[in-house]
Amino acid sequence: MQGAASREGGQRRRPSSKVLLAAAAGFGLAAAARALRRRQPMDFRDKVVLITGGSRGLGLLIGRELAARGARLAILARDPAELDLARRELAALGGQRVFAVPCDVGNRDEARWAVDTVAERFGRLDVLINNAGIIQVGPLEHMQLEDFEEAMRVHFWGPLYLTWAALPHLRHQEGGRIVNISSIGGKVAIPHLVPYSASKFALAGLSDGLRAELAKEGIYVTTVCPGLMRTGSHVNAMFKGKREEEFSWFAVADANPLASISGRRAARRIVEACRYGEPHLTLTLQAKLAVAASHVAPCLTGRALEAVARLLPGPAEQDGDEARPGWRYSSRWAPSLLTRLADEAAVENNELRRQAVEYGKYGNGKSRPALGEGPGA
Repeated sequence: MQGAASREGGQRRRPSSKVLLAAAAGFGLAAAARALRRRQPMDFRDKVVLITGGSRGLGLLIGRELAARGARLAILARDPAELDLARRELAALGGQRVFAVPCDVGNRDEARWAVDTVAERFGRLDVLINNAGIIQVGPLEHMQLEDFEEAMRVHFWGPLYLTWAALPHLRHQEGGRIVNISSIGGKVAIPHLVPYSASKFALAGLSDGLRAELAKEGIYVTTVCPGLMRTGSHVNAMFKGKREEEFSWFAVADANPLASISGRRAARRIVEACRYGEPHLTLTLQAKLAVAASHVAPCLTGRALEAVARLLPGPAEQDGDEARPGWRYSSRWAPSLLTRLADEAAVENNELRRQAVEYGKYGNGKSRPALGEGPGA
């Protein structure tokens, strides 16, 4: 009996030994990852970095961080006036000339021309940061196929076109970096952001695949999946359905310091991940927990997201299909003390330009100007 008990005790101890072995292996892999990270940092001084969506928001913040580190910058965006404003600021900050190129990244010919023009101007290309993006917020009832096509055009095809154009130049340098800004919405589908999430999932898959195949050439691809960031982008996000209600919840969530990360801190961490060629970066603890939950308990996570969708505004009875920018939909919730941090970021990061300067002037029943009217139209 005693021998049997001893054998049973030994059998019970074996699983714990396996757990300890797995934990040791995990710590060993983590240590190896840290050691590898230390072997391959990039010095950004005099490196040529191309940033899409570089005229405002997160792209501008990343540009500021790189300019301070001595990089030679090229920034792409669709609005020439916003580009020129960002160009002048970044040139003054870094003491280097900044090349601003108007470009629609979703246009294959424009993307290729922009990359080749930047490489010709500087004589090289070392880093590509695919940051350009759009945000469409609203219930699925108001989304059209065109919304999905536009999101894919900017978030998937744009980065692919630019990467394809950049690869010959990066290979000529015998190495380089590519950073793709996906989203937590590219890991966990967020209600009322379906076109956005679908396209960010596509970008995350593209980015991870490129990483696996290009690493052997010394070209390291980093997939960035941020959670909520206070960059000020809420004022230029596009809203459908009950737009004022949609904008209110989105702006309040975006500004919450307990749920979001400051844009400057996010930019610093992205630049560091790029410097070390890290495969993946997820920003904010909440985003990491959401990704972990979706893997560990996918059914529970799915039920939770169903509940979230029920709490969000329903479809509008009429006039909800047209997408309009957030700055047009002030309410008692936004702008307010609850959105102050995000609103300050909008000013700091060039989000309140042209008609967007009207943000906050037309709440509480005041009439809004028609699109195409007002300052900067």
